[in-house]
Amino acid sequence: MKVDGVLNRLKHLVAFDTQNPPRTLTADAAIFSWISASLRPDFAIEIADHGLGRISMLAVRGQSSLLFNVHLDTVPVIAGSRFPALELSRHADRVYGRGTCDIKGAAACLLEIAASTREPMAMLFTTDEEGASGCCVNEFVSAGYAAAFNQVVVAEPTDCKAVLSHRGYLSVKGEFTGVSGHSSEPRALQDNALHKLSGWVAAAVGKAAQLASQDLRPCFNVGEVHGGVKSNVIAAEARLHWSARLAPGDSNEDFLAMMSGLEYGDSAQWHIPFSGPPLPTAGMDVAGARAFVEKLGIEPGPAVDFWTEASLFARAGIPAFVLGPGNIEQAHAVDEWVSIEQLESALKIYAKLVNAHD
Repeated sequence: MKVDGVLNRLKHLVAFDTQNPPRTLTADAAIFSWISASLRPDFAIEIADHGLGRISMLAVRGQSSLLFNVHLDTVPVIAGSRFPALELSRHADRVYGRGTCDIKGAAACLLEIAASTREPMAMLFTTDEEGASGCCVNEFVSAGYAAAFNQVVVAEPTDCKAVLSHRGYLSVKGEFTGVSGHSSEPRALQDNALHKLSGWVAAAVGKAAQLASQDLRPCFNVGEVHGGVKSNVIAAEARLHWSARLAPGDSNEDFLAMMSGLEYGDSAQWHIPFSGPPLPTAGMDVAGARAFVEKLGIEPGPAVDFWTEASLFARAGIPAFVLGPGNIEQAHAVDEWVSIEQLESALKIYAKLVNAHD
């Protein structure tokens, strides 16, 4: 196995447009046909289309107790790049292109190993991670497929170190209601939906700051606020969208209950577009994943602030950790890149994991 083979596969993967949004992928998309053709005939392949661009592709050879999870979707291309986003460009010791770091580079390494060995191997490719969906992995788990594996490696960029814990990601929308009318009415102070929303935001920011001062470290952010008609009209409705990234060991559900119970919280209807638990989530630990990493002598890395689908496997009782080439600072950038050295390191580590099967 050589890195040149990885780069050739990465060139093809980057050329497939898998931007998410717009969520237009289907089960017959060319990238799945290409991956299938890249694998040896001894791989059994199952493809599931969950709609809205959410596709799962499971490729299994033999009886592997280890599952690699790789998402093929990327964030949208950003204007102003030096290098063509959907082409692989090499400059010095780096390769550029959308998905090179997050995480088609890891996929290329795994496909090179799959083609160069006959060891038992299992890979789950998905297409909805960048859309904050989690549908593909959740469906995989709920259907019972994950129970066949003792360990999962999620191939997000970690500088090729084994990350055992990370923050969660909770996305919440709130709809506050009031009673419309003329702004000359004194009741505007109490009945204005925007006033209620503002009161809740003040309480929420204060609570988040209080928790931060106690070293509980929640990341809290109000990203959108909408509502009202004119300055002389009492707002009958107001909406906001906020998010929180909770520390390992915390509970998204407990945090939401606490925040929605703050002042004016009962004036809102709360909706959850997405809730990805921390790794580990409340009441669970990473003992199984840590033991696996230590047994194979893989260098551990520090906890990270970004969310991964490793927590969805771990929540279902399947030990999981995160390990992939590149650094998160290189992902989602105008000119996304990964170093050749990191691809070489990932190739060696993944091969070691494959050869260490039970």
